[in-house]
Amino acid sequence: MSVVECVPNVSEGRRADVVADVRAAFTSRPGVELLHTHADIDHNRTVLTAVGSPESLLAAAEELYERVIRVIDLREHRGAHPRVGAVDVCPFVPLPEYGSTMADCVELARRLGERVAERFALPVFLYQEAATAPLRRDLSAIRRGQFEGLGEKLRHPDWRPDFGPGAPHQSAGATVIGARGPLIAYNIVLDSSDLKVARLIAVAVRASSGGLPGIKAIGVELGSRGLVQVSMNIEDPSVTPIDVVSESVRARAAEHGVKLLETELVGLVSADAVTPAARAWLQRGDFTAERVLESAIDRALL
Repeated sequence: MSVVECVPNVSEGRRADVVADVRAAFTSRPGVELLHTHADIDHNRTVLTAVGSPESLLAAAEELYERVIRVIDLREHRGAHPRVGAVDVCPFVPLPEYGSTMADCVELARRLGERVAERFALPVFLYQEAATAPLRRDLSAIRRGQFEGLGEKLRHPDWRPDFGPGAPHQSAGATVIGARGPLIAYNIVLDSSDLKVARLIAVAVRASSGGLPGIKAIGVELGSRGLVQVSMNIEDPSVTPIDVVSESVRARAAEHGVKLLETELVGLVSADAVTPAARAWLQRGDFTAERVLESAIDRALL
């Protein structure tokens, strides 16, 4: 039996009862395991990491939409993270070592998109490997304008949804569903309250500005802490390892007289992705993921 990963991002991170309710879509269904929940009060966002058989995961994801649309109203939502929907993004990620492929994930994305569009009258955009047009591959392009600008965006011919109506759902907005490879959601908190500095660092390190390959970055204000953060996605850790990202942000921050306070991983990360950082920290050039105990056990049992 193949196993797929699903990483929905839900626009709620403050109300514990709501987070518990949406988690239940994955915790109450046979064939699905919820591996991790990351709720952030400043981003006002929860990232769930679940794995399961394709059919079970598809059913759980559909139930997630039902639960979220019932309890989240974006007209009342405020948070630091960009969003277009109550279920903002729902990617499927292949796990080749467990028998799933990118083609499997593209099929799941399209099937889920059709289901939620029809059942909830929700506009659906397909992104990354499931995208139907080059313009829609990039998640940030779809999010541009956010929920508040969605009505105007959907009126443009280039932004007609792949499934569902040509107008936003009144309270749930739209949703972005896709298939992608593994990435690292990685945040660095600065010892500063200056949002301008965080934004300048984000511009300097992100790929679209000529920074590091495969890096997306924004500057975010952490109102609950009186600090700022550089919030990033490392789209291909094999190209730009996490330690390289950290050192680049550290160097850019130093130019502004600012230090790094702490780092944060959102969700889970593979041993292969953190191996370069471990190698640098251990100062052992021969360190590989094969030296990780759990990896060795997986190889022995698969």
